[in-house]
Amino acid sequence: MAVYTEVSDEELAGFIAGYGIGSLLSYKGIAEGVENTNYMVHTDQGTFILTLYERRVAHTDLPFFLGLMEHLAARGVPCPVPLRNARGEPLGVLAGRAAALVTFLEGFWIRRPNADHCARVGTALAGLHVAGADFQLERANALGPAGWASLFDRFEDRANDVANGLGDLIADELAHLERHWPQHLPTGVIHADLFPDNVFFIGAELSGLIDFYFACNDAFAYDLAICLNAWCFEPDFTFNVTKGRALIRGYERVRPLTQPERTALPVLARGAALRFLITRSYDWLNTPAGAQVKPHDPNDYVRRLRFHQAVATFSDYGVEPGA
Repeated sequence: MAVYTEVSDEELAGFIAGYGIGSLLSYKGIAEGVENTNYMVHTDQGTFILTLYERRVAHTDLPFFLGLMEHLAARGVPCPVPLRNARGEPLGVLAGRAAALVTFLEGFWIRRPNADHCARVGTALAGLHVAGADFQLERANALGPAGWASLFDRFEDRANDVANGLGDLIADELAHLERHWPQHLPTGVIHADLFPDNVFFIGAELSGLIDFYFACNDAFAYDLAICLNAWCFEPDFTFNVTKGRALIRGYERVRPLTQPERTALPVLARGAALRFLITRSYDWLNTPAGAQVKPHDPNDYVRRLRFHQAVATFSDYGVEPGA
């Protein structure tokens, strides 16, 4: 989440009047994240999150994202629910941007997750995969392998401005994954961005999943690989095997992995690390001046990628092949 577009008091008051959620009391920009403009909005009837869509979010994808949240919430997944305006529409226009209001989830995100947090995230991720099985809309993963290559083309000549040798590292890894990317794995709706700041806890309990704006149809095990990257590395970038074991076992309490998924996980984890290395490098080089957002350091994913390149089997993530 971030703030790129400023909204006036009058504009916002007029916008929320169409939703029947009371009078505007206050609002504040949310500076975390990199994709959309977000505000926390307080009215005399409650607290809500306002999102104005920009940058990489295609407006044709918005029915998928908003419909998915409605679908998952109806099946017990703790996630925001889009509000519908007086015309019954979940999407409006504010400050020249497509905009939506969603319900506010209580909780906070964990800065230093432990193994129990990882286990609960794994279970919640599998629950999301199961709950999305009968969602009727589909969206291809725009940031799958083909998307990585096309985005890299847009900054390849400046990649070494991020880190010395980064251009060659990305080019070599793209070539490797093009040859070895697994096919025919179980697929369905995935979150594709389930980082710690997109998961809320109240005490030890997981209270919500947010930010579904990268959700798409892809391999379930790829979504798990994203979480291994996001949740199981320590601040010094060493992989925590205990957290990896907890995450995978938590996932398999709801949806056991197939043997092909287990075999493919090291390659999927390399791909997940490369995906975020590429997108973070692009954002590092292209974040607009004056935006109320701090781009993530791409070098964090260089270190993760190096780890996965050395992984031999599924058991290196903490779980024995037959466990």
